[in-house]
Amino acid sequence: MEPAAFDLPYRGGFVGREHRFALTVYFEDTDTAGIVYYANYLKYMERARSDMLRAAGIDQRAAIDGGTGVYAVAEAHVRYRAPARLGDDLTIASTLATVRAASVVIQQSVRRGAEDIAQGRITAAFLTPDGRPTRQPKEWIERFHAINRQEV
Repeated sequence: MEPAAFDLPYRGGFVGREHRFALTVYFEDTDTAGIVYYANYLKYMERARSDMLRAAGIDQRAAIDGGTGVYAVAEAHVRYRAPARLGDDLTIASTLATVRAASVVIQQSVRRGAEDIAQGRITAAFLTPDGRPTRQPKEWIERFHAINRQEV
């Protein structure tokens, strides 16, 4: 039996250099006033970054299983501009700001329609299975550069 379209998980995608990932604010995301709890913005951004890597053709699960390494957030800066509320439809836009040998910096914006309600700048370091910084796979760096050249 073929799955119906609504049986498949949502996937974001690239529009030029920008990856977009949409979601809806559910009750579990909010406090009793219906406002999104501040730490949930980090969760939204994480989902969007993971989906961006998937859309770029980077298989994190295979890298973990193969003992190559894994990304870990080394630094996170978030600026909150306006609250998201229960029922809001949000889009998380992500762009590659800097690609280094052992890390990547991703600029993210949480939007409600055209309104920019939060901004994040995340540094993800590539680590060996035992937690030491190491160079990320060359193919991944090449994919990131292709995205920045809009060759997605």
